[in-house]
Amino acid sequence: MSGEQIATLRQHLPAQLARAAVLVPLVERPEGLTVLLTQRASHLKHHAGQISFPGGRMEADDAGPWEAALRETREEIGLDPGFVSLAGYLHDHMVLTGYLITPAVAFVRPGFALQLDCTEVDDVFEVPLEFVLDPAHHVPRTRTFGGHDFLTHDIPFGERHIWGATAGMLVALWRMLRED
Repeated sequence: MSGEQIATLRQHLPAQLARAAVLVPLVERPEGLTVLLTQRASHLKHHAGQISFPGGRMEADDAGPWEAALRETREEIGLDPGFVSLAGYLHDHMVLTGYLITPAVAFVRPGFALQLDCTEVDDVFEVPLEFVLDPAHHVPRTRTFGGHDFLTHDIPFGERHIWGATAGMLVALWRMLRED
């Protein structure tokens, strides 16, 4: 990112970013790991219908990002934290809506039941981890913000379109795993 692009971002972002956390749930299926994703409710004011990880704003009662991600995931899709174990964190992601998001990567043991909160989530689905980590599926896309172009990635999956911060976090996971 150039100095001019950074200056543009600073100009459009609030001085103080709100903290948020998401769960990057890797479900341990017999045929291989899958990534559990949500489709946000179509009636929401922000990001309606977008594909995302479960999660949201951190609250004062949350001990940290892990607890916030678990709480938000339980509220949104009803995933019992007893099925979830922390694997680690990805680097924080800043989004243009004024949030600094901490992605908590976790393994999810099969056998769970989900109960969607229809005010927040329309659907939940799984994508093979192998698919989202395959760079052949990381479609480069240029987005313009504040008169400047930024390279991002989209990950099309059937009728679904994973983009924005969610695709960015999946590409970050791929980069991290590639370095090991």
